[in-house]
Amino acid sequence: MLGSGPATTTAGIPGAGDLAHDESDPTMILTSQEEFGLRCALTIARHDHLGSEEVLTLGRIAETEGMTTAYAGKIMRLLVQEGIVESTRGRAGGYRLARDAQEISVAQVLRAAGSKFYDEELCSTATSSTGLCVHNNDCSIRSLWFGIQRTIDSMLQEVSLAQMVCDEAAMHENVQQLRQGLQTESLTSEGQ
Repeated sequence: MLGSGPATTTAGIPGAGDLAHDESDPTMILTSQEEFGLRCALTIARHDHLGSEEVLTLGRIAETEGMTTAYAGKIMRLLVQEGIVESTRGRAGGYRLARDAQEISVAQVLRAAGSKFYDEELCSTATSSTGLCVHNNDCSIRSLWFGIQRTIDSMLQEVSLAQMVCDEAAMHENVQQLRQGLQTESLTSEGQ
């Protein structure tokens, strides 16, 4: 539980160095690049939702999201490369969604801006003396991470940018409905 315990340390654990984790420091496994990628795409979706024919400039996106223009440029290049947004050059240039916000999932945006929570390649890049994870043949941890990744993927694939063009309370309700739907779907598939 966040914020309920003392800071822990890994001192004395072989290979752990001086790593420490303060449980009162809330964290989420999402890179800033993924977070800003989603925020930039959502800024454009909100702009498009208002019916504006104008494209959003890089400067306006950066200002809206409180980031440098250089970092916004890096994020926008990733989103353009993956077909999430399209850019127009020139004096009246800027960015707009490449397709309707209803057709772009949060999962697509996050993949464009980063990587998955759990990459199956992780187990093949172990740092043991044999070059393989010592649990390579039988690993309950790998099964857990894989299951979590599938759950995350399922949920994020179901949420479109269009659904996120709302306030926090409405999004909370959307997420609750999605969770109920996924739970029902899971129970139905288990019963088959």
